[in-house]
Formats: sequence, C-alpha cells, structure tokens
Amino acid sequence: MPCKPLLTWYAIHHRDLPWRKTNNPYRIWVSEIMLQQTQVKTVLPRYERWFERFPSMDSLAAASLDDVLKAWEGLGYYRRARFIHAASQHIMTHHQGHFPQLFEEMLALPGIGRSTAGAISSFCFHTATPVLDGNVKRVLKRWQRDEQLNDKQLWHLAQSAIDQADDAGLWNQAMMELGATVCSVRQPDCAACPVSEHCLSSFDVQESIPTKKVVVKDLYWQVCVYQHHDKGIFLQQRPATGVWAGLWTPPLIELPKKPTKKPQHIHLLTHRRLHLYAHTPTNDVDELEGQWFPSLDQIALPTGIHRLFASIHLKL
Repeated sequence: MPCKPLLTWYAIHHRDLPWRKTNNPYRIWVSEIMLQQTQVKTVLPRYERWFERFPSMDSLAAASLDDVLKAWEGLGYYRRARFIHAASQHIMTHHQGHFPQLFEEMLALPGIGRSTAGAISSFCFHTATPVLDGNVKRVLKRWQRDEQLNDKQLWHLAQSAIDQADDAGLWNQAMMELGATVCSVRQPDCAACPVSEHCLSSFDVQESIPTKKVVVKDLYWQVCVYQHHDKGIFLQQRPATGVWAGLWTPPLIELPKKPTKKPQHIHLLTHRRLHLYAHTPTNDVDELEGQWFPSLDQIALPTGIHRLFASIHLKL
C-alpha cells in the first residue's frame, strides 16, 4: 500500500476540523456518530454546540432524551442520538464514566460498530484497527478495480494496509480524507490523487462507479396545527419506530391519495418523500394524546416540520 505519498498529501491538504485536534474519546466518539451519513458542513456548528450543552459524559447521561434529541436537531437519523444517550448511560453504569479502551467493550455500546470502534480506538488509543466507512470502501475498491469486493475482503485489505502504517490513526484519517475530498463518488480527481500511480482505476474510474437507484415512496400528510394564544402549540410525540421516531410534531394524518392542492412543504428523506399540508382544525384537542408547548426552544422537531412552519410563517 502507498503509505508515504498518501501521508505526505494528507499532511499538506487535510481539512482543519475540530475533532482532529483532540484525542478525547468522548469528543471523537460524538464526531464519528455525527458524521455517519451527514456532511461535514452540517456537523461543524452542531458539534461545538453539543459540548456546550453536554461538556462531559456524566452531563450527557443525566440529560433527558428530549434534551439530547433537541441538541441533535438538524442532523437527521435521530436513532444515532438515542444510541449516544443510551451508550453514555451504559458507560456511567459499567465503566465509571470512562469511555472503554478495549475494542470489544466499545462494540458492546449501542450504535458502535466495527468501523466506528476502529476509528475511536486508533485515534485515541493508537491501536492498529482499521476504519471501513463508505469513503474507505470506495478507495479500496478503486485501488483494486473491483466493485464486487465484499466486506470480508475489504476488511482484510484495510487491515493489511494499517498493519504497514507507523501511525494507525493517521493512516485512517488520510484514507477517509482521500475518499471524502479527492476520490469522491461522482467526480473523482485522479490528477490530484497522491496515489494514482498505485490505483488500478486511475483516470478510468467512471467505469467503477456503481449506479444504484433508490426507490422513494411518496407520502401525503395533513399536519394539524393547533394553536392557542396562551398555551402555544399542541404536539404529539411520534412512535419509537418509523419516520421521525421519538420526535415531536403536530398531529399527523396520512391522506389516502394525493390532494389536488400543492403542499406547503415537500421534505425528502432517504426512502420517503413527505408532502406536508398544513391544516388548522376547528375541533378541540381534548380527545387527542399530546401536550401544549408555549415555546419550541426545548423540544426536538423534525427539520421538515420546522420548514413547514417557516412556509406558513408560524412563530412561537
């Protein structure tokens, strides 16, 4: 594996990111979970705010789930926030508040898989444990010019590479940075790649880009906006599973067919396209489960609901 040119390139071109300036496992762990399926530009402002709200493991574990979800607002995939909260409580109970150093103990935490554990372990504890996120997988497949490599084969390649590296954490960072910035999905820049001469797909990489069509289902939801000049707005907590699990929204009614009028907001999720129609009901809420909130400052709402409120100029 081309260690020296990759690490030289990384030393010059790596992005200046706050989680690269610490070896605190709590901070590294939070950054790794936030960055799963979320762009760096979205994570950056929320990362700093997270530690203003939860500066330590014990403060996170002692917080309510609603507080944690509120701090996660805007990052999406809220299941990750619930995992972080549950894991922090496990750490307080079983590890005296210290993030575990043993790899197998990391894997026992909610929401931590082999790749995330590899990142935390190599960055914080200098172990030769590889990362195999989407960026690294793409780089390895292109190096080998083989899109059919399975995870077992990729883990073997990643481990072989990191075993040759003097600094496992630095190698992992460089591999992830290469995939995120140069060896990107749709526009790989082979001319700028420090290891192009070692890559079997170099300057012909388009052939190795897989095409995968995501099937998106359209849903049509009526959003029942109950407001009261003293009580505020009436919200319900979503079920623990499904779309927007555990978050607060106005009462939602799934419509059997597409309305003739345009929705006030269309919100795209990975496999769902939500057409949201604001509705002001005239009936009372006494028969509905939920509660009134005078302000949204302390409660986590989905981004789609925030944008719907903005489209109808609703403010609290």
